Amino acid sequence: MSTSALVSAAPASLLLPVTLTTAALCASLQVALTALVTSRRIQAGISFLDGGDTTLTRRMRAHGNLTETAPLALLMIGFLEVTAAPRSLLLALAGLLVAGRLLHATGVLRRGDSWARRLGMAATLFALSGLAVASLWRGALGW
Repeated sequence: MSTSALVSAAPASLLLPVTLTTAALCASLQVALTALVTSRRIQAGISFLDGGDTTLTRRMRAHGNLTETAPLALLMIGFLEVTAAPRSLLLALAGLLVAGRLLHATGVLRRGDSWARRLGMAATLFALSGLAVASLWRGALGW
């Protein structure tokens, strides 16, 4: 059976459009942040760790923090989507996650304290908490 036949035969909930879109947005941000780290490494001649370069450190942390938070959120969005959780809830939490990751990365890349970093982390934690509660509710209570 061809891939297109499998896709057309699959129930819409198995296509995971919210998860796919959220993953694509997170991957795009990951590529951009990776490019920033790589370009700074080349500029500064640093191939390993941060060499004491604060610009590289900020870029590495923006990249690393996305790597640390996005995968678990994407898994929970996917699990909830497979179990037919309300699409509006998934869209709201996924949107909050992506907005939070964008704000956080922007804030970390700037020098000094940043409202964007704080707001971005708060949005991310709110999204992760909402996904965790929805997952527990869905798994334990069958909601």
